[in-house]
Amino acid sequence: MTIVINMRELDERKMRIAARFIREGKLVAFPTETVYGLGADALNEAAVRRIFEAKGRPPDNPLIVHIADFEQLYGLAEEIPEEAKILAEKFWPGPLTFVLPKREVVPSVTTGGLDTVAVRMPADEIALSLIRISGRAIAAPSANISGKPSPTSAGHVVDDFYGRIECIIDGGETEIGVESTVIDLTSSPPVLLRPGGLPLEEIEKVVGRVEIHPAVRGHATDTAKAPGMKYRHYAPNARVVVVEGRRERVRRKIAELIEEYRRKGFRVGVMATGGFYDADAYVNLGKSEEEIAKNLFKALRELDKENVDIIFAEGIEEKGLGLAVMNRLKKAAGYRTIMLK
Repeated sequence: MTIVINMRELDERKMRIAARFIREGKLVAFPTETVYGLGADALNEAAVRRIFEAKGRPPDNPLIVHIADFEQLYGLAEEIPEEAKILAEKFWPGPLTFVLPKREVVPSVTTGGLDTVAVRMPADEIALSLIRISGRAIAAPSANISGKPSPTSAGHVVDDFYGRIECIIDGGETEIGVESTVIDLTSSPPVLLRPGGLPLEEIEKVVGRVEIHPAVRGHATDTAKAPGMKYRHYAPNARVVVVEGRRERVRRKIAELIEEYRRKGFRVGVMATGGFYDADAYVNLGKSEEEIAKNLFKALRELDKENVDIIFAEGIEEKGLGLAVMNRLKKAAGYRTIMLK
């Protein structure tokens, strides 16, 4: 079933149908301001297991629990430090996830076997309405097959899950386009586990220094305290190579690579922030960090539909939303990068 909902005029009757699916232990894909999520009752162990089965997700990759009211956090987390209250006051609802010690009521399957739980309050009226009407905290990773680019429209969810889940709510394209920022508040100072839709610089203005986990830069980790830390993510079918450096040099290098690989018989795609490329397929991501983040996953999916064999992507500066963009791009590329001096 696909439920189409106008984001400016919520249809409570349709929302009650979707909420009933959540209460019954079924799966509902729904929009957030970041990407679409694949949701189930976070405290229903059998329902959460269905998320892992549908996605083909490794069982030690924890989920994020979505709430609609700060008071719900007390039922999920054993301790709520002062930093969580300060950050929530400033940034919730919004693309910021806290990792906190979990209460026993939260099933181990939801947390990937960890003694911590990841929680956020999305800034999307459809998501908030679904949580409130269902009366459940909703565990929801991105609504894509595990390892593939995250979905930023209902069409992307249909591509991956049509006929495999009970309900898809179509709320249009998502606003931000990359997942939430994840901060571990069980450590002092806090630790950035995943860059996302809220830039690290904005968080540090509120709580001071935040350490960056080595996994953000691509270093291996045995334990994933947040989604996106341990396994290959965001990857299209084509091979991806990220080219970094001064813009003029990057564009010359990509032009050379296009020519080289087309001579070898490859179909070549390019993701860039402008310029002209004589490639088999080309996507302009835009110029601002916000545009690039919003268009990133959509571009990877579009290039897959063009049946390219290899994608060359222009790198951007790793500041602001650029840190999240480059984290996703490098993961999509399996850290195949060309750094030009």
